[in-house]
Amino acid sequence: MRRYLSFFSLTLVAILSLGRAMAQDIASFEKRTTVKVLKNGLTVVLCERPEAPVFSFFTIVDAGAVQDPQGMSGMAHMFEHEAFKGTDRIGTTDYAKEKVALEKVEQAWTAYDREDRRENGRDPKRVAALKSAFDKAVADANSYVIKNRFGEIIEREGGVGLNATTNLDSTQYFYSLPVNRFEIWAYLESSRFHSGVLREFYKERDVVHEERRLRTDSSPVGKMVEQFLAAAYTAHPYGRSVVGWPSELDHLSATEAAKFYRKYYVPSNMVIALVGALKPEQVFPIVEKYFGPIPTSPKPEPLTTIEPEQFAERTVTIHDKSQPFYIEGYHRPGYQDPDDAVYDVISDLVSQGRTSRLYRSLVRDQKIAATAGGIPGFPGNKYPGLFAFFGVPLPGHTALEMGQAIHEQINRLKTEDVSDEELQMVKTRAKANLIRGLANNQGLAIQLATAQLRYGDWRELFRDVDKIDKVTKADIRRVANKTFVDSNRTVAVIETTQAQAAAGAPAQKETH
Repeated sequence: MRRYLSFFSLTLVAILSLGRAMAQDIASFEKRTTVKVLKNGLTVVLCERPEAPVFSFFTIVDAGAVQDPQGMSGMAHMFEHEAFKGTDRIGTTDYAKEKVALEKVEQAWTAYDREDRRENGRDPKRVAALKSAFDKAVADANSYVIKNRFGEIIEREGGVGLNATTNLDSTQYFYSLPVNRFEIWAYLESSRFHSGVLREFYKERDVVHEERRLRTDSSPVGKMVEQFLAAAYTAHPYGRSVVGWPSELDHLSATEAAKFYRKYYVPSNMVIALVGALKPEQVFPIVEKYFGPIPTSPKPEPLTTIEPEQFAERTVTIHDKSQPFYIEGYHRPGYQDPDDAVYDVISDLVSQGRTSRLYRSLVRDQKIAATAGGIPGFPGNKYPGLFAFFGVPLPGHTALEMGQAIHEQINRLKTEDVSDEELQMVKTRAKANLIRGLANNQGLAIQLATAQLRYGDWRELFRDVDKIDKVTKADIRRVANKTFVDSNRTVAVIETTQAQAAAGAPAQKETH
């Protein structure tokens, strides 16, 4: 009883402290955050944080691998790479001549690609000659390139953390700079989004091929996840590969990348968040000066494909000599669904830390897993995705055991109310996680830009916590029974096979 009272007291103190911090944060953020929409449709969110003379930014483009044109998987990811290649003024020794050379590259590629794709009457000698002409055109264009110039300028000006990411839902660009370099930032960022040059495109395509080889083709788990998503989705592009299918990567062109850029990299489809020692009267005139001239263009049409309802369990089994692995996913609604917060609560219950249900059951008590957890939105959360559970067996245990143990915990969610202590700790952690996420400039910029893009209001950061606070035990049981049903499940496993005992001998399935 004494231990329970102690736990309750600590929880109560934490809740009250976090509540006071949340109230202060909301009030102070209202005073320090300004949103401005330029005439061309670009949204800029500024949050003043004067503690240090630095600032971070996060640009999010509402285009990811889901927007890859049919037959051109990997295009969004390719353009992310190309956004670091410079502009008509940065990264070239003579852009007028380079531009002509790049046009010749595209002409040579079109001729070579058309002949190489020919299904009937393909002439190998002509293909080889066209490939040679293409290679020469590429070499000529590359002779004007000043490599890595864009990144070198940012580093020279004190920039740190220069990077970008592409996922299925969006593409993101970010780094940090001293505040006295703000105008340089505005020039650099605006120029790469209105006068960027698709240079070294075919060389970068080879880099992406290597990235795919390392992350997917040479990774048993990477291959398993790719096949898992392909099985889970029959219509929606969440079943696509972000990095791209090899055969489609081979035929991506700079000409098609330029079309992708003109359609999706428009001001109305982007949000920029700035966080640091910046004042609105300092920021917005400079933003208008550099970003304002970017031409206005309508926001691209929304995706219309809806994944059909799943009526039967789907399974993928990979036999490999690697570590066994288990993952299963259940289709769930998108982030705007009224039950979105319930899925977040369930995820926290089953996978957040050493007190989570999956850790305590599979890792601590049964000692059958090295790790186990749940993901509320996989592979993305903009569109209806999957609630995924996974487990990595310890030596001597199998992927099948992971599934059985995970199903036991899912059945508990469906048939038993969670305890008051568990539910309260989930809600407390949600508040704590929010505050931690606001602690540094870059983390805050990420959250502000993402909330502004998805909801049209950065304040949704705090409303999400309020929604979690309203989740009840009955909500958890209701959503679990609605979602975690066999016919809505897709399973993928890696089953470990033994090394061949002798050359030519068939691999044997591991038994325990």
